[in-house]
Amino acid sequence: MKQRNYALPLALIFSLFFLWAISSNLLPTMIRQLMKTCELNPFEASFTETAYWLAYFIFPIPIAMFMKRYSYKAGIVFGLLLAAFGGLLFFPAAILKEYWAYLSIFFIIATGMCFLETAANPYVTVLGNPETAPRRLNLAQSFNGLGAFISAMFLSKLVLSGNHYTRETLPIDYPGGWNAYIQFETDSMKQPYLILALLLLIIAVVFIVSKLPRIQDEEHQGEKEGKLIDFGVLKRSHLRWGVIAQFFYNGGQTAINSLFLVYCCSYAGLSESVATTFFGLYMLAFLLGRWIGTLLMVRFRPQDMLLVYALLNVILCGVIALCGGMVGLYAMLAVSFFMSIMYPTQFSLALKGLGDNTKSGSAFLVMAIVGNACLPQLTAYVMHHFEAVYYIAYLIPLVCFLFCAYYGWKGYKVVD
Repeated sequence: MKQRNYALPLALIFSLFFLWAISSNLLPTMIRQLMKTCELNPFEASFTETAYWLAYFIFPIPIAMFMKRYSYKAGIVFGLLLAAFGGLLFFPAAILKEYWAYLSIFFIIATGMCFLETAANPYVTVLGNPETAPRRLNLAQSFNGLGAFISAMFLSKLVLSGNHYTRETLPIDYPGGWNAYIQFETDSMKQPYLILALLLLIIAVVFIVSKLPRIQDEEHQGEKEGKLIDFGVLKRSHLRWGVIAQFFYNGGQTAINSLFLVYCCSYAGLSESVATTFFGLYMLAFLLGRWIGTLLMVRFRPQDMLLVYALLNVILCGVIALCGGMVGLYAMLAVSFFMSIMYPTQFSLALKGLGDNTKSGSAFLVMAIVGNACLPQLTAYVMHHFEAVYYIAYLIPLVCFLFCAYYGWKGYKVVD
């Protein structure tokens, strides 16, 4: 298949970036909401991220084995259906109103999304000229930014009512009392996940009836059995450093993302309605960063941009850690812009030259997202237990971006 015929399959794959962005970027809103409905503190609520991103550590290798046995398309369709099923589980969960039920649902949705991400990232890198793979993946990830913006600016407002009562502060004349308030806040979580589930089902049908090109390693599946997963690929230093950089990038990004609304409402003194608007602006900065970064890569090397952007974020996290308050909030908007190109750039640089081991390399890179399951919790712990100087928690993402800077400086080099 010639490169000019890749337009339709790339368009379909780009839709997946949009979908999983909606899912993952609803998590900060859900953390804020679950603090109400399940009466949690920020540290306890942060385990929402753990439940979601733990799936990305457990399943990438089995998923890569599944796709090597069958195809990218089979993995994508199964992932879409599984994530849709998870979204629909919010309806029985609204009856249970138990934190463990929501954690289980997030784990199921994330497992489905893990199928999509394990397939889509490497698929984009091989559909076209290898030299333009970082630019192509950044373009694909710009749709991820669009989904993040829609999730933050619009879907978050469907969930957050603007009221945050405790049993002690609930107005005496609130209709139905505490139980009615909790039920109202619980029911508000269902609508965005119903919308997401319907989108996932529609896209699954489109993929089922569409014909996707089989790339090189799929075309030769019938000729030799080969390994379903090759751990030896980690001997390649640029992949190994890529996995490390992805672990810290994901942890740093999610530490800032997941606590953004908590920071706005609990520490910067903003109302929920104003906070969600700022969250939308935060994701808009991320989206603009993806688009502008993709254009700049026509002129500048991806690894050079990665180094500069990472160092700028180290400085900005230092500003947050020193100042806090509204100064820190505006610094976060800038951090979002400069974070934008890091994940896809590191991903594509780490897969360079892997050939038939691309799926194995992709699996290990997706596993690195487990940084989301531990570093945000460490950040939330510091923020909660040192409330007087809560802003020092942002020293943790500062360290994370230092690892990204190293990858853009030396780690990306293919030396073996």
